[in-house]
Amino acid sequence: MADVVLEPVAGAPAPPRFAPVSANYGRYALTLLVAIYTVNFLDRQIITTIGESIKNDLHLTDSQMGALGGIFFAAVYTILGIPIARVADKSNRPWVMTLSLALWSGFTVLSGYARNYGVLAVARAGVGIGEAGCSPTAHSLLADYFPQEKRATALAIYSMGISIGTLLGMAIGGIVAEHYGWRNAFLVAGAPGLVFAVIAILTLREPRSQLSRDAQAKANASSHIPLLMVFSTLEQRPTFWLFALGGALTSFVSYAHGQFFTPFFLRNHAHELTVLAGQFGMAPAPGKPPLGFVSLALGLGAGVGGAFGSWLGGVLADKLGQKDIRNYALFPLLVPFVSLPVVWYAAGTDNMLLALILLVIPNIGVGAWWGPVYGGVQSLAPPAMRALSAAVLLFVINMIGLGGGPTAFGMVTDAMTNHYLAGTAFDVHTCRTAVGAAKAACAAASAHGIKATVYISTAIIPLAMLCFFFSRRTIQADVARAEVLPARAMSTRRLAAYLFVAGALPGAALANASSMFFKTPPPMFWLEGLAAGGLVGVALAVMIAGMSRPASAAA
Repeated sequence: MADVVLEPVAGAPAPPRFAPVSANYGRYALTLLVAIYTVNFLDRQIITTIGESIKNDLHLTDSQMGALGGIFFAAVYTILGIPIARVADKSNRPWVMTLSLALWSGFTVLSGYARNYGVLAVARAGVGIGEAGCSPTAHSLLADYFPQEKRATALAIYSMGISIGTLLGMAIGGIVAEHYGWRNAFLVAGAPGLVFAVIAILTLREPRSQLSRDAQAKANASSHIPLLMVFSTLEQRPTFWLFALGGALTSFVSYAHGQFFTPFFLRNHAHELTVLAGQFGMAPAPGKPPLGFVSLALGLGAGVGGAFGSWLGGVLADKLGQKDIRNYALFPLLVPFVSLPVVWYAAGTDNMLLALILLVIPNIGVGAWWGPVYGGVQSLAPPAMRALSAAVLLFVINMIGLGGGPTAFGMVTDAMTNHYLAGTAFDVHTCRTAVGAAKAACAAASAHGIKATVYISTAIIPLAMLCFFFSRRTIQADVARAEVLPARAMSTRRLAAYLFVAGALPGAALANASSMFFKTPPPMFWLEGLAAGGLVGVALAVMIAGMSRPASAAA
């Protein structure tokens, strides 16, 4: 059976590439979506800045803090992203965006009222539920607001919200937490989203009704694509999976560093940073760490570097991609050759001013792949699959990167800290209540442990580079077949096997993180989580198969 090509109805004219909204409105909508995405990352990343304050106040370990910024958020964020994206593909996308925005902002405010680890974990999961509806919906809207030759730039500009949100989250979080406490930092971070939710519902347009005849015909043809056919289509796009894994492995490191670089500098260079903060008029109160200064400095590096890298990556992808589509992977492939040595040097030097300045360079690399990957993926599938394609992409990137990076970094840091505590009567759990000389020994071991983990974590980046390298071999054929559907939809059994693995691994990680709630963790609790997560994946596959049946067959 031959593959199926989506085409407009017979006899329909072939007008120029559609423009469903005016150029001015497209720029306005892009600006608003950047602001919303900024709030998205502000609410998501603020815990990375105030994490050390939370850890000390609630007496937590690095593993627990990593789980708060990682798996507790990422599990619901990634799993719900796919069904919410399907809703966005079929319904009013501005409404989906508005409801999601209001939900995650409300849970961010709720985080400020948490009195224990369990409540804070539930609140962070709630933020993940709301944020699951943001990027897939925004990617789909922007793909309709802008033609293909401008999508990488538009999505790169949209992705600058990551850098701006990270900057604001770190700056606001650190300064507010230093002067008013970490609880008030959550309240300040959550409030703007509620305002933007009102603006979004009043001004964002659903462009589907304004598409040109050609684009509408294609949208109508592809709107009946069953879910199993969507997954079968993506399965036959190797570029999609290489981009997803490349982005996921890069994110694994960047999310981990984003959450733990503030603790790394405070534990290893508190004195040097206190002196430096004083030179800039930001000296902390006596006996207090320079949290506000460190957060602002790291936030500026992440914001400026990430925004520039995002813009540069998108512009280069669009310009060089017009000459050779393989150039979409070029910038993400080459940047680590520069950024990795800089990270190693910054982690080892005692010159804090130089280290903080140099960290702008790897932050450029953090943003370099956003435009090429997100824009490239939107060109690999028919219009009605774009939001779902973005959701599957984000599922892979965020489950591995956001869910795995901070979680694994925290666990490895605890393991390395225990290694440096070997021969003493302490470990990371007993260190939580240590005092006097014992507390000083624990602090020294923790500083060594987190520094070792920074170096270990960079070993992941070469694997990401390999993914981008191999994508250059497949992207030409995949873009050429963007409107081609497979002859057959994926079988339920095959999808169930994929989703069993996709559910089992985060299920095991979530169970391992949840075992921290017990004074005496159940033995092999991760194995129960693996089985439960796998069964959830299988159930989701069966549900998807049921939704894929034609209405006549279901009757």
